[in-house]
Amino acid sequence: MSEIGLIANGAVAVAGDEILAVGASDEIVGRVELAENCDVISAEHHVVTPGLIDPHTHPVFVGTREAEFEMRVAGKSYMEIAQAGGGIRATVRRVREASDEELYAAAHKTVTSLLAHGITTIEAKSGYGLSTEAEIKSLEVIRRLNELEPIDLYPTFLGAHEVPDEYRDRRADYIDLVIKEMIPAVAAKKLALFCDVFCEEGVFTIDESRAILEAARAAGMELKLHADELKSTGGAELAAELGAVSADHLMFISDTGIEKLAASHTTAVLLPGTTFALGSEKAAPARTMINKGVIVALSTDCNPGSSMTESLTMIMT
Repeated sequence: MSEIGLIANGAVAVAGDEILAVGASDEIVGRVELAENCDVISAEHHVVTPGLIDPHTHPVFVGTREAEFEMRVAGKSYMEIAQAGGGIRATVRRVREASDEELYAAAHKTVTSLLAHGITTIEAKSGYGLSTEAEIKSLEVIRRLNELEPIDLYPTFLGAHEVPDEYRDRRADYIDLVIKEMIPAVAAKKLALFCDVFCEEGVFTIDESRAILEAARAAGMELKLHADELKSTGGAELAAELGAVSADHLMFISDTGIEKLAASHTTAVLLPGTTFALGSEKAAPARTMINKGVIVALSTDCNPGSSMTESLTMIMT
């Protein structure tokens, strides 16, 4: 985490869409012959960086949920809004109603904005379909965007983002649907590299999350986990136990969770935009994690309800 790869007084030589050389200015000037029509751009007092990587986004959605901000200002919690039919399930209803082209157009707008903010690689989740048909529709939009746009998308299946309305009284049946139908269908079409679960009180328990993730791993997917966002539930510990690629959010990570992540190769993906948007006084203990040896990354958590931003540079501040 302390090796940032800084090149002071650096230079980049570019021809067309190819980067020819990167290094100290004196070195590059000595190595590269400039054509007469070459553009020389001074970036003095600025930073030149490779394309940014956003490791946690939800770009496939229709509509936004700004009305929920007013509810939060009035004192409603994230879970109270969700239990009243808002939150993730509100977006699910919009996504299910949308045609393939409407969903693609909306996602294209979001992805284009991410690219305009300097982000050239994103992890892109489904999770606003919550039915086999709608989850596949969302993942196919991600595949289409990846084929057509100058940005790399790494798809994540997030069928366990929430329990949909029609399964509120049959959550065990929904978990069976995710494990026995959704995961095999997604794997058969090779639509996702990763599987994620929202492991949180009132959403999916530790045991439920483990069962879903183990099924996904058996189907050939790498694992990710929304963990310890609203309460400390042991999500970080589960991510480390299963060898997940990442544990995300972690605002309420326990000391044990930090120790387990530090002893693992699991990256802690922190989402300060969500902390800000939810008006939370509790932030993920980034400095403590770094000091303990945890691998830490930052992300926008770009989504329509709790972090409607495409600016990773803002997140860095």
